Amino acid sequence: MSFLENAKQYTGAELDTIFFRPFLTGPSAQELGVRILYNLPVPTTVQLWDGQQNILQKHTGKGWTGGASAHKYQKNIALSRVKAEMGFSAADYFSLVYEKIAARADVNMDDLTGTELEQAETALFRQAVAENIRATMWVGDASAPSGYNTFTGFLKTIMNYSAAEIFHQQTYTAATMTDPESVVGLFDSLWQNADTRIQDAKGEGQLAFFVTSDLYYLYEKYLDSKGADAAYVDTVNGRQGLAYHGIPVIDVRLGNYLSGNSLPQSFCLLTDRRNLVLAVNTADFPGNEVRMWYNPDEMENRQRALFMAGCDVLDETMLSFAYRE
Repeated sequence: MSFLENAKQYTGAELDTIFFRPFLTGPSAQELGVRILYNLPVPTTVQLWDGQQNILQKHTGKGWTGGASAHKYQKNIALSRVKAEMGFSAADYFSLVYEKIAARADVNMDDLTGTELEQAETALFRQAVAENIRATMWVGDASAPSGYNTFTGFLKTIMNYSAAEIFHQQTYTAATMTDPESVVGLFDSLWQNADTRIQDAKGEGQLAFFVTSDLYYLYEKYLDSKGADAAYVDTVNGRQGLAYHGIPVIDVRLGNYLSGNSLPQSFCLLTDRRNLVLAVNTADFPGNEVRMWYNPDEMENRQRALFMAGCDVLDETMLSFAYRE
C-alpha cells in the first residue's frame, strides 16, 4: 500500500461529533483561553444582563419597590462562511498518515483497518483546521486582500476600538522591554489602570493576561532571577503555566502570524476570558461538510472543510491593553 484512495465525507451529526466537537469542547477548548460558542443558532446572539445595584431596601411589610426592570443588552457575533482546503502528494500524504498510526502502541501494523486510517487522516486535518481557527481569531482581518481574512479577529477589533479611547491603552517601545523587570511594571500598569469592573472580577478566576511570546519569555527570565530553589527547579524543568498575582499569563503564540501585517507585533491584554468570544457553527447552513478524497489525475490527496466562524469582543470597556509602537 502506498496510496490512500478511500473517500470520506462528514456531514450532519458526524461533522459535529467526529470532526469539530473534539477540539471545540472540553480541555482542547480551554487551551484556546477564550469563550467558545459552538453550534448556537445563527445569528449567534449573546445576552448580557445589567443587574441593578443597591437592590436591598428596608422592608415595610407591603408594596412593591423593585423599580425598573434589569437592563438587557445583546451582542450579535457575525459569522462568516469559511472554507479550509489542503492538498498533498499522494506518496507524501500516505507517509504522514502512516507516521501517525505507527506512533500508536495499540496498532497492529500488519493489519491496518479502514477505521484506523480514517482516524489518522481526520486527526491530521483537524489539527490544521484548529490551528488556523486559533490564528484567525487573533490576527484575522476581513478587509485584508489576502492572508487570514475570513473573519476579523480580536486584535483588529481592539485596534478599531482604541481610536475611541473607551478603555485603558498604552504603548511601549522595544528599548523599554529589554529588562525582565519591565514586564512586571507593564502588568502592574495594566492592572492599576484597568476598569474597576475588571479588578472586581479577579475573584471569579476568569481574568487573564494575553501576551505575545517576547513578553512571556521576559516574564520567565524575571522568575528565573529569583533566588529560590523553586526558581532553579523551574529553570531546569520549565513551567507548565505562568501567573502574575494569581492571574494566568497566557502566551498567544502568534510569532509567525503577526509578521508582515499592520497589527501590533507585541502586546499585552488584560481582560476577562469570557469577554473574548469565538463562535463556530457547523449545523445551521446547508452544505457544511468535511470531505477527504483522492484525485487520480493529479495523484493528490485533498481535504476540504466548509463551516461558519466568527469572533468578537463582548464589552470593549472591559479591556486594558498595551502594545509596542
